[in-house]
Amino acid sequence: MAPAQKHRESLITASVGLFQRQGFAGTGLAEILAESGAPRGSLYHYFPEGKDAVGEAAVREAGAVAAQRFRDGAARFGDPRKLALGYGRAMAETLEASGFSRGCPIATVALECVPESERISAASRDVFASWAAIWTDLLTQAGIAAPRAAVLAELVLSSVQGAMILARVRRSTEPVLNAAAEMARLIDAEIKSQGVAT
Repeated sequence: MAPAQKHRESLITASVGLFQRQGFAGTGLAEILAESGAPRGSLYHYFPEGKDAVGEAAVREAGAVAAQRFRDGAARFGDPRKLALGYGRAMAETLEASGFSRGCPIATVALECVPESERISAASRDVFASWAAIWTDLLTQAGIAAPRAAVLAELVLSSVQGAMILARVRRSTEPVLNAAAEMARLIDAEIKSQGVAT
């Protein structure tokens, strides 16, 4: 990777981590520069539109990383029920390892910036849509009709996302693990209702 491109990537990576820990409003550009180790001028070179542009890039990067994890999980488990449980375990481990200080980086930024920032709103919509599409495909492959699969995909994501907020407030992984388990049960019931052999 060229040095200049490396600086851009380090700025985005630093932004993702800082926004996840302390929020968008609570993070200054000087902190991003310090965390990234990039030269001062690089921030303004790559993101001349300012902090919203940094936020957009951070949301898209974090979203792409998570989407790849979903794809990898789908390939590994081959079963949406197992992926739901694996998703819950992974989120629970992230929360516990951070002392319940880190939630979903996309949700953290979106809750602060949507709808005021159209850049971050658009990035957040695109990310959540990409995640839902991955889940919809996996549920459809499991034999669930496409319209129902799309609804269940959104329910899986919204349930675990909401459970992460409860988990942080309660400082317990239980809400996330419970939500994932319930999603797995719901998916299992839906597959059986479709008459698909399991």
